[in-house]
Amino acid sequence: MDAGEVAPRALVLGGSGFLGSHLVEALTENGYRVRRFRRGSERGGAHPPATVEDWIGDFTSRSDVAAALRGCDFVFHLVSTTLPKTSNDDPVYDLETNLISTIHLLEEARIQKTRKIVFASSGGTVYGLPQTVPVTEEHATHPVCSYGAHKLAIEHYLHLYYHLYGLDYCVLRVSNAFGEHQHPTASYGAVATFLELALRGETVQVWGDGSIVRDYVYARDVALAFCLAARHTAAPRVFNIGSGLGISLNQLLAAIEAVLGQPVRRQYLPGRPFDVPVNLLDISRAAEHLGWRPRYSFEEGLRRTLLWRQSADRTRAAVEPSISPR
Repeated sequence: MDAGEVAPRALVLGGSGFLGSHLVEALTENGYRVRRFRRGSERGGAHPPATVEDWIGDFTSRSDVAAALRGCDFVFHLVSTTLPKTSNDDPVYDLETNLISTIHLLEEARIQKTRKIVFASSGGTVYGLPQTVPVTEEHATHPVCSYGAHKLAIEHYLHLYYHLYGLDYCVLRVSNAFGEHQHPTASYGAVATFLELALRGETVQVWGDGSIVRDYVYARDVALAFCLAARHTAAPRVFNIGSGLGISLNQLLAAIEAVLGQPVRRQYLPGRPFDVPVNLLDISRAAEHLGWRPRYSFEEGLRRTLLWRQSADRTRAAVEPSISPR
């Protein structure tokens, strides 16, 4: 950045969440002024740098989003009110809170002449059942859950607003991200869930024989992809973001055993008919057009995640008052 040039301001919707916390850190490291949008009921996730502006609001409130958007050059949209596992339980709620709220965002971005929106889509759900692997961006998109359907619909509306109004955008179809700040009891994230159970000495339940393969990508690599996507101003505008490597559940458990230095108790249950045997993304387009490839191996990402988890335990133990026997 040249002397005297004002740093761009970025609004991060979902900035207190798992991926959002990594993105906020990456953006500040890359010279952005960051406005972190979060609900007042949220704890705030990772403690942000002092240069980060906290903005309390509700994504489903157009007026809240409009106020947060003022003065921002870039928007990073990482908000979702539903999860893949439960989104089919109430598709109307999924539609109203995610798709319609995003269209309100696009309207405000158009009015306020926002430079660009970078959207976190889902490489694990927008394609549906993979016909070929690794899955390229040209693969057919037939989501089998409402979560994937609303993500895909938002992608189409982003393109529509670019076509009608010139509102620039980029879509990142992220695979199974993992890393620090991921909540272990959430209904997603095998790495965080399995690691937490292993640390507690509890049994990990595996559906099927453990041969199911997924694409696990470290969150810091995902954050870098978002930063690079903000600078990308040409076609194509849709990118897969993953590790480029498939890891089975058995391999995941073996890797956890290796970093812990102890065996993990496991129980194999009958397989579930809706579990896709293999889901692996082709990331060559991101390498060619964004200059992005994962910098961290799965093992290194897992080691860093474990160190963070252990540090969090030590911090918690230090602040909790000890109880002396009477």
